[in-house]
Amino acid sequence: MFTVTPPSLSSHHHDKLSIYHRTTLTRNNNPLSLIPIPKSSLYLSIHTKSESHTQTQAQAQGPYLQQRLHKLCSSGNLNEALKLLQSQFHNFFSTSEAIGALLQACGVHKDIEVGRRVHGIVSDSVQFRNDVVLNTRVVTMYSMCGSFLESRKVFDGFQNKNLFLWNTLLSSYTRKELFHNTVSLFIELISSTDFVPDNFTLPCVIKASAMLLDVEFGEVIHGFALKIGLFTDTFVGNALIAMYGKCGFVESAFKVFECMPERNLVSWNSIMYVCLEKGLFEESYDLLHRLLNSEEGLVPDVATMVTVIPVSAALGKLEMGMELHGLALKLGLCEELKVNNSLIDMYSKCGYLCKAQVLFDRNVNKNVVSWNSMISGHSKDGNCFRTFELLRKMQREEKVTVDGVTLLNVLPACLDESQLPSLKELHGYAIRHDFQNDELVANAFVAAYAKCGSLNYTECVFFHGMKTKTVSSWNALIGAYAQNGFPQKALDMYFLMKDSGLDPDFFTVGCLLLACARLKFLRNGKEVHGFMLRRGLELDEFIGISLLSLYIHCAKTLLAKVYFDKMVTKNVVCWNTMITGFSRNELPYESLNMFRRMVSSGTQPHEIAITGVLGACSQMSALRLGKEVHCYALKAHLTEDKFVTCSLVDMYAKCGCMEQSQNIFDRVNVKYEASWNVIIAGYGINGHGLKAIELFELMQRSGCRPDSFTFIGVLTACNHAGLVTEGLKYLGQMQSLYKIKPKIEHYSCVVDMLGRAGQLNEALKLLNELPYEPDSRIWSSLLSSCRNYGDLDVGEEASKKLLELGPDEAENYVLLSNLYAGLGKWDEMRKVRQRMKEIGIQKDAGCSWIEIGGKVYRFLVGDGSVLELKQIQKTWSKLEKKISKIGYKPDTSCVLHDLEEEEKINILQTHSEKLAISFALLNTTKGSTLRIYKNLRICVDCHNAIKLVSKVVEREIIVRDNKHFHHFKYGFCSCGDYW
Repeated sequence: MFTVTPPSLSSHHHDKLSIYHRTTLTRNNNPLSLIPIPKSSLYLSIHTKSESHTQTQAQAQGPYLQQRLHKLCSSGNLNEALKLLQSQFHNFFSTSEAIGALLQACGVHKDIEVGRRVHGIVSDSVQFRNDVVLNTRVVTMYSMCGSFLESRKVFDGFQNKNLFLWNTLLSSYTRKELFHNTVSLFIELISSTDFVPDNFTLPCVIKASAMLLDVEFGEVIHGFALKIGLFTDTFVGNALIAMYGKCGFVESAFKVFECMPERNLVSWNSIMYVCLEKGLFEESYDLLHRLLNSEEGLVPDVATMVTVIPVSAALGKLEMGMELHGLALKLGLCEELKVNNSLIDMYSKCGYLCKAQVLFDRNVNKNVVSWNSMISGHSKDGNCFRTFELLRKMQREEKVTVDGVTLLNVLPACLDESQLPSLKELHGYAIRHDFQNDELVANAFVAAYAKCGSLNYTECVFFHGMKTKTVSSWNALIGAYAQNGFPQKALDMYFLMKDSGLDPDFFTVGCLLLACARLKFLRNGKEVHGFMLRRGLELDEFIGISLLSLYIHCAKTLLAKVYFDKMVTKNVVCWNTMITGFSRNELPYESLNMFRRMVSSGTQPHEIAITGVLGACSQMSALRLGKEVHCYALKAHLTEDKFVTCSLVDMYAKCGCMEQSQNIFDRVNVKYEASWNVIIAGYGINGHGLKAIELFELMQRSGCRPDSFTFIGVLTACNHAGLVTEGLKYLGQMQSLYKIKPKIEHYSCVVDMLGRAGQLNEALKLLNELPYEPDSRIWSSLLSSCRNYGDLDVGEEASKKLLELGPDEAENYVLLSNLYAGLGKWDEMRKVRQRMKEIGIQKDAGCSWIEIGGKVYRFLVGDGSVLELKQIQKTWSKLEKKISKIGYKPDTSCVLHDLEEEEKINILQTHSEKLAISFALLNTTKGSTLRIYKNLRICVDCHNAIKLVSKVVEREIIVRDNKHFHHFKYGFCSCGDYW
């Protein structure tokens, strides 16, 4: 906006203007006006008096007319304003000011028709057609009305342009986002005129280069500003900061900021916003502290607070957010709507919804952003009921208009099939209010229906609800399938996308890699990797993580590690992927090493990394390392996370420390299903079946409903404790009482339970009645039981099925070989072993791990390269002599080879758990507990020997094999010799 003070008119010009208007009005109303009138002295005398009276009257009416015109312009009654201007043209105190005010109002109200008529008055007037101020107003009016062709035509037709007029058109182009026009006009200005751009010209052009992401042109303007001495100007400096930040040149933005001789609050706000946009959250917060402590005496305003409050939300630092809230209170800015909305959003994203709700309820001037922030908080928290309740209240009580962002915030609350009715209700609303043409909203509905498991609706929205399908639309569909358990569908949709003529982008590739990972389609995944290399997409962070996930899911951990080591930038998600990937692929030692590398690199581990490394400690029964990770989690304030808590309960349970596991479980304030499931399973695998059942009953009484995983824990407990009757009872309760359909994992527990109890025919009968096709795990457990009980008939039937399902699995042949060897059928055993040689597979060697002093040591059966081997052998020989005196006799039936008795005894002495115990006795203090993890089932001889060793050395020895926990103490085992 600007105020025009018209130049004073000479009496000569004033006479000409009066005659012009008088003539025009006369001609319009009286056709006889063309007849010449004799100019007698009487006429001249009368006319002179009349003219003098008119001038006096105009001076009296001028302020009133001016005020009336402004009121009409303000109310948007522009036709009446134009009539007033035309009828009282010569009576206005300042006609040019009146014309300018009306032109400005035409621009504000987008009334181009009235604007054109006012333009006609200007162009027809001899006095005003060359008035630079009014022509500037005309140019601005056309620009504001969106008619840039007319705006440019007026500009080009005006002969006496000044820099102000050039700046006006430049500003109009920039304001309406016609950035190419801005650049072209600027080049025309400096190449065809002698005007020197000023501190209004350059910010417009710098903004245009920023929005075009043309940093090279921006640098040219930067150099130009230096050349003409405008670099020190605050407006130019602020524009340069924004430009460099927008183009991603944060360092250059900081250099401009630091070199500015004078900074205003906009300068500080601009550099803080650059940091926020580029993820430099700590730097943005530090800048606020610098601003508060600077000598410039600047006080943060609304823009400052709105820029810096999201920093605490991005970092998840509630304390920082509360400090900023306190600062806003101190500055009296909390009542500002934008600040209040930012605080609501911050508290919601930090998980402090109660505080967000208080601020929301106190806000009497809520707008759609306020509601969207609150809805988003509850939606991301998974509270579907509260999310939809707020949405309805927003419309019904507050009558705030829902926008596309509202819908995008509500949809994440629809997570499973139970929320499908609410999702359909929301979809109907979107269709009625014409949101279905919003691509982002349509894509979000595609994803939401997929999450709720409704493939029909997913495809219906996509194929019938979208008029135009872009790459982003296809990505939404492919991503929805890939991320919600339909990987094959994701691949199918990709091929349809290709057939439609669209090429994938980096997001498509990431989704395809995820689908290949879940399907374990390594070959297809490698093809996608090749496509990435050809398109240069491998450097993308999202795709890099997806590629790591592919190789890990396909058990190609070496390829994943090679790719990971080549990555230049490793964010926390990359580290998490590797740590959890090694752990899931039963490579706990590698998982621990990766965790150590992560900490050494300076990357702060989050909850996912902690759960991954605790899982690795669980696999190795590495108690000391697990305790160290526990301490780290405590110091990093991560133990409040429910997943970390469950991992700690699980880790201590799998290290045989049920007391510590129970302590952590007891300290959990809100016990979710997962918490109960872990503690029940922990007692189950440690052989405390009755305790597991007791907790299961307590879980139900506490109001927590058992799920499918709960029953796996309960059935496992019954299996390990030999509680067959109870196990069958709970299998029945699953279906009759809880309406949970048993899965193959549940039947596997029951079949193993029956087989271990010697009820082989009942186990086989259950197998034949299964609603599923039995998998190799079930037949494997049955065959193992047949070996224990010497049942050749059932064993051979089980082995036949097992070899059909897994013809290349070494374990299947070993179980059959052991069955024949246990029954003394050596010829049959040799045939099985020969078959293994022919197809090129071999039995896994027995391996045991033990942790001493934070380091994990590994022992292989018969391994001659073990450190201190001679001392270990001597130690075991001494132990064997001691335990022989109290009843130990080698059980050579465990050696499944046709050898002499003495050779069998020698083999027994080299079993890996015996080597681990001997090494531990040499390197640990007296009385300390020994914890050993073995990859195979412990043999009868080792079980008998270790029972007696625990008695003679007066120590507790905990051995965890691949099936069970054995707590050896005082010559007894917790399993009661049932395993």
